[in-house]
Amino acid sequence: MTISVLFVCHGNICRSPLAEFVFKDMVSRKGLSRYIYAESAGTSGFHQGEAVDRRSAEVMARHGISCAGKKSRQIQLKDFTDFDYIIAMDNENMENIERMCPEPGNCTVKLLMDYAGGGIVDDPYFTLDFDKAYSDIYKGCEGLLAEIERKLV
Repeated sequence: MTISVLFVCHGNICRSPLAEFVFKDMVSRKGLSRYIYAESAGTSGFHQGEAVDRRSAEVMARHGISCAGKKSRQIQLKDFTDFDYIIAMDNENMENIERMCPEPGNCTVKLLMDYAGGGIVDDPYFTLDFDKAYSDIYKGCEGLLAEIERKLV
């Protein structure tokens, strides 16, 4: 049994790659990599093919996490069937994902911070607070992983 997770933000260069690689690191440290798979995407194709924002990569590097080789991609229709969890960083992106859903009303999209008491992950591209984004994402990923672990038992 493999559970798949897709983290989604607007451009797939700041928040969703942070979530993807923080989550992968947590999964790896728990020895669950063969059971849990994660990727990230953006609702916009504006940054398609670009590397992770330097500032997000630097925050991850300070925590011993590499995102080398990651290129931005836009969410695709097949993602709705390929992933068990589609996780948005904020309400606007959640609404955009829901509009893209090939079967309106049949797509389950949740906010990452739903797994950490609620709220959204502010976009550090605009706030410039990449450390806060990392901290929020870390908490959300911990909660999401805890939920998934309960399903694996």
